Amino acid sequence: MVCWTKKKLMDFSIKWLLVLCAIYLMFRWFEHHQVYQPFAELQANGDALGRPWKEAYFKTKDGVELHGWFFPANTNSARGHLTVLLCHGNAGNLSHRLDQYEVLLEAGVNVFAFDYRGYGHSVGRPSEEGTYLDAEAAHAWLCQKGFAPTNIVALGDSLGGGVVVELARRVALGGLILQSTFTSIPDIGAELFPFLPVRWLCTIRYDSLSKLPALKIPALVMHSRADTMIRFHHGEKLFAAANEPKMLWELAGDHNDTIETGRASYLEGLIQFLAKPWFQASNSAGPQASRTENLPRP
Repeated sequence: MVCWTKKKLMDFSIKWLLVLCAIYLMFRWFEHHQVYQPFAELQANGDALGRPWKEAYFKTKDGVELHGWFFPANTNSARGHLTVLLCHGNAGNLSHRLDQYEVLLEAGVNVFAFDYRGYGHSVGRPSEEGTYLDAEAAHAWLCQKGFAPTNIVALGDSLGGGVVVELARRVALGGLILQSTFTSIPDIGAELFPFLPVRWLCTIRYDSLSKLPALKIPALVMHSRADTMIRFHHGEKLFAAANEPKMLWELAGDHNDTIETGRASYLEGLIQFLAKPWFQASNSAGPQASRTENLPRP
């Protein structure tokens, strides 16, 4: 029979406490690494699209310097008063999304893409609240350039979907586009890692599903039935949770090749949404002139 002295019991407890702490820290590292996969080096710059563009550096409320690219819409575009604020997915940086900027510009809008803290030339380390502050700062940059908040459409791709839904709670926007995104991190984490107690231990939330019912904003949900990373039912649930006016558009291809696989269909969905009455140019009289100041035009 083992005789447990106070010292042995204390040593045993400390060892198990250290083991549990190590497991917890490993899970925290694993969670952060799965959600955020930044790439520091830019693979290209805005010149790759062969059109005018502007490089932007701006700061968040907590003093983090971010980096972005602005591409003005084509001159005399019927949707030149609209700007798509793009919040990208969890991997890479803004230089890996040239095909997306190109198709958005084909839709006739201005495009502003930026990197979250820790991605590309943006400094810092990414976090959930950090990405929210980053999106707020990008929105503020556009407003400072004279763009009306109601003419800014926030597009969230994958992880970016969770960012733009929270952005819509904090600032005025003209619309939301949720592309290939999830209902929440715990939901998608439990599906991807069913062998882990994700729902118990997850600290990163991006809970779009619970936030959408409170938003009164035009929404487009774009998702592919062939998406093997974030299944189509996430898009269906987000669409059901969103208030009218809303639109569901089915994409082609897997999670990371929807534009490559079905570019024409992707563009058609964008144009149908952006052509709705609530996005018409009559809403933008006033900021239209000031928004072009110091911004190159094609």
